[in-house]
Amino acid sequence: MDELLERVRSGYERIEPREAFDAAQSDQALLVDIRYAALRDQDGVIPGAVIVERNELEWRLDPYGSHRLPEAVGHDLRVVVICNEGYASSLAAESLHRLGLYRATDLVGGFQAWRAAGLPVQAPS
Repeated sequence: MDELLERVRSGYERIEPREAFDAAQSDQALLVDIRYAALRDQDGVIPGAVIVERNELEWRLDPYGSHRLPEAVGHDLRVVVICNEGYASSLAAESLHRLGLYRATDLVGGFQAWRAAGLPVQAPS
């Protein structure tokens, strides 16, 4: 698995939490939280992040798909995929690259790194 992650991650530049926050604040990136509901309920969510379950990610971000999100307007969309610790998001970002979203990346350390960096988190409801 480590070799697969290394190979996948060599195909794009990952993003650190503060850079992702700044990009989202300036409308330069779409944050996409792929964590499952139990983790979101336990730890909260990143304000402004779009929630897309992992099994729907490609369907929702394909700019030409019939089930796309309104934000999925083109292949040049900068998507930052966020999972819990930054592993599943790497595989998801690579899948988005294969879909043609060439600016897709993932958050180093995932949601846990975001929270540890002191960035905004909306408490679980």
